[in-house]
Amino acid sequence: MSSELLSLIQGDASIAQVSAYLDALSVDARQDEVDSLGRSAQAQLFDKAADAEPITLEHFVPRSRDDLEPVHHPGRNTIMTLPYFQRFEKRFTRPTGDDERVFGYNASNAWFITPGYFVAYETKGHAEWEKRGGVVVDYHQIPDADVPGSWPEPVPNSRGLQRLVYHLTRDFMRRVSSHVSIGRASRDDGKNDSILDYWFILCRQDNKPS
Repeated sequence: MSSELLSLIQGDASIAQVSAYLDALSVDARQDEVDSLGRSAQAQLFDKAADAEPITLEHFVPRSRDDLEPVHHPGRNTIMTLPYFQRFEKRFTRPTGDDERVFGYNASNAWFITPGYFVAYETKGHAEWEKRGGVVVDYHQIPDADVPGSWPEPVPNSRGLQRLVYHLTRDFMRRVSSHVSIGRASRDDGKNDSILDYWFILCRQDNKPS
């Protein structure tokens, strides 16, 4: 990690200063910075991002993108495993004619776990959730309409090994910069809604995936 970004995250810099730094980088340099952030730095950045403007669905699927067009957000999670398995992508798309949700799934180097599908939506109007982040990535739900033809078949997160990762979880997202977002996981089994010590960071790629 660059000493400048680390000092911004760990020091007194505002989230606006972090955002300006990341926005000024090239596409490749920005992705390298995102991929370099480990657990402690991500946790600190998530807390700092509480002061950012609320993130919206527009961040994940810009209006300029067509319905059912995939938008890739590669990044790094903080699961306690080898760095290779911490690299992943959240892939988002806007359902046809739907402005209030986006669909998505996780593309992971952990090939033995079926991709975790989700539905994402804004938390506005839900006071407790708004404190956690402006958008929730909800694994309690899976797409109930068409997804891109190149994507794997949606399956419930209660099936297979993905149950150990995604079942009954939600990720709450905060804005870091124009392309970068950060999330923290929670688990809600209907009785307890627990915030987990698990973070991840994403960087939107504006080039259309091949």
